[in-house]
Amino acid sequence: MNKPLRQVDFTPDEDDGPLYAAGKKIYQQSVTGPFRRTKWILMAVCLGIYYFLPFVRWNRGLGAPDQAVLIDLANNRFYFFFIELWPQEIYYFTGLLIVAAVALFLMNALGGRVWCGYLCPQTVWTDLFYAVERLIEGDRRERMRKATEPWNLQRGAELVLKHSIWLMIAWWTGGAWVLYFADAPTLIKELVTFQAPMVAYIWIGILTFTTYTLAGFMREQVCVYMCPWPRIQAALTDEWALNVTYKYDRGEKRTSFKKAAALRAAGEHVGDCVDCNQCVAVCPTGIDIRNGPQLDCIQCGLCIDACDNVMKKIGRPTRLIGYDNDINIHRRMEGKPEVFKPLRARTVVYSAIIVAIGAVMLYALMNRSLLDLNVLHDRNPVAVRLSDGSVRNGYTIRFLNKRGFDRVVAVDVDGPPNARIHVVGADSITPDRPMIILGRDTTTELRVLVDSNSNEEIAKSVPVTFHVTDIGLGEVASAKDVFVTP
Repeated sequence: MNKPLRQVDFTPDEDDGPLYAAGKKIYQQSVTGPFRRTKWILMAVCLGIYYFLPFVRWNRGLGAPDQAVLIDLANNRFYFFFIELWPQEIYYFTGLLIVAAVALFLMNALGGRVWCGYLCPQTVWTDLFYAVERLIEGDRRERMRKATEPWNLQRGAELVLKHSIWLMIAWWTGGAWVLYFADAPTLIKELVTFQAPMVAYIWIGILTFTTYTLAGFMREQVCVYMCPWPRIQAALTDEWALNVTYKYDRGEKRTSFKKAAALRAAGEHVGDCVDCNQCVAVCPTGIDIRNGPQLDCIQCGLCIDACDNVMKKIGRPTRLIGYDNDINIHRRMEGKPEVFKPLRARTVVYSAIIVAIGAVMLYALMNRSLLDLNVLHDRNPVAVRLSDGSVRNGYTIRFLNKRGFDRVVAVDVDGPPNARIHVVGADSITPDRPMIILGRDTTTELRVLVDSNSNEEIAKSVPVTFHVTDIGLGEVASAKDVFVTP
């Protein structure tokens, strides 16, 4: 017998708050501790790499760019120290993006939103902007007090100074970005003298505006409303992942320090949480971690530092808030020891994928050919029969010399019987072996004719293979096509 469905009333109560509430300005409080120091170190490293990497030099030989990291769009090259990639090698970037994505999944499986809390550009620049704000306007309580007071000359000067420094940081952020696309010292000189390309000024303006807006004003709203990762990572985590967690098995029942001491003296059970709200005050998104896992939490660990500082002052054990999971909380409540499983199916699979793809990319990079060629058969006419009865096919061959010096190469062909090859505009070291000079780090496109005058009956289409051999180094590259008989 079917049971009737339970009726659910979706009508909101009169006491319920609004469905959408206006955001409140967050005044983050400064804090000290190991997680805050880690964030300072990572921020300095990330910003140092971003701002100063374009000025690092790398000698690639005479005539080659000496910027260590350069995206040379004009010549279709990407330079990364000793690595030089061509547009045909886009698969390296594809592999790198896959490794980066899986590494993000692995971080999430091990420590939650580690990327969001420590390495995300939005977090790094927001931390820097917060530091400037605290330096000029004071810490949390002072900024909150100044926000309610009427304006005066000192307040106006502080705001002008703060926003000026923010704009300088944002401007240099945009300026550093365009330096990756041209020689940094040269481009800076052109920017100062207003001789740089207009596209450089446009991109500096765009990135200055976005950095100033996102890090100075939108801040936590980017993490909560704009970024898709908080919603994606929920589908990629499991119950064993470590996240910043309030250990309610130890913290509840929460009460003030004085009341807790009196209740303990009376033999009643109280938790270690003294309801000081320091974890809320230091949170960059303004949440209360004691309310459990939340979409807004970027798991930066600042609440851990704040809580540990309070616990030390009142003589209670630290890590009331820490990296943990609900499994261990329930195990402690049952009197069982904690269990951590960093090695489990998903972390092993993610690690294996990273290692496998990284190994394949490294092997391909270490063994890639610096001499290559591409062959394109003529479309019209496909083949021509000459007056002596031989058959001629025409091809366009593109030679790629990826080395930083000129080299002499010989061109050979295998396939049709008694084949003869002629490269238009090239000399020959033997009657059937043309020799050409390839410029350094360039692509050379030439017209190639292949004749076959065999008396034997040949098929309508036979495979043909072109070989190019470096006379000095012995490097060989090959490409296949077909030889067609009319």
